[in-house]
Amino acid sequence: MTPPPSGPVCAGASTAARGAAVTTGYPSFSSYVRARGPVLLRTARSLTANPSDAEDLLQTALTKTFVAWERIEDHRALDGYVRRALVNTRTSQWRKRKVDEFACEELPEPVGLPPEPDPAERQVLHDAMWRAVMRLPDRQRAMVVLRYYEDLSEAQTAEVLGVSIGTVKSAVSRALGKLREDPELTPVR
Repeated sequence: MTPPPSGPVCAGASTAARGAAVTTGYPSFSSYVRARGPVLLRTARSLTANPSDAEDLLQTALTKTFVAWERIEDHRALDGYVRRALVNTRTSQWRKRKVDEFACEELPEPVGLPPEPDPAERQVLHDAMWRAVMRLPDRQRAMVVLRYYEDLSEAQTAEVLGVSIGTVKSAVSRALGKLREDPELTPVR
């Protein structure tokens, strides 16, 4: 058995690590990330299903770019370099992923969990709710929209509309009562 090497495994990574310790070592890399970060994040999001995974993917690709910064001759082609690093990293992740699901004869049903609502039914309910809100008197509609769609507090709603907090409370209460009684929103039994 041979002992592990005593020096760094990758000389380029060691050089980049020393350069990273000096904060002024790569000012153009920092400015590049600040300027192009949002565009590159959109690219990463298009490669993954989860926004958190996209941020991790972009971070990994930018780390690879940082390590190779001095070797990149044409800095006008940086976006292409980072995009290629994004795709290659994502492909590597896909190849390394573990398979946690196995094909079987019978599909297992989750025990104790309510079924996911049908997206079409959710949209129908959303549209019906919005039509019911639009049928409210103007003042009640404004208060409901500010309180529940814009997520303002009662005090903030009162301030925006120039009324007292008590007026907001009573008007919202009446509006919610009307919405509860709306025949379009009443569940079929």
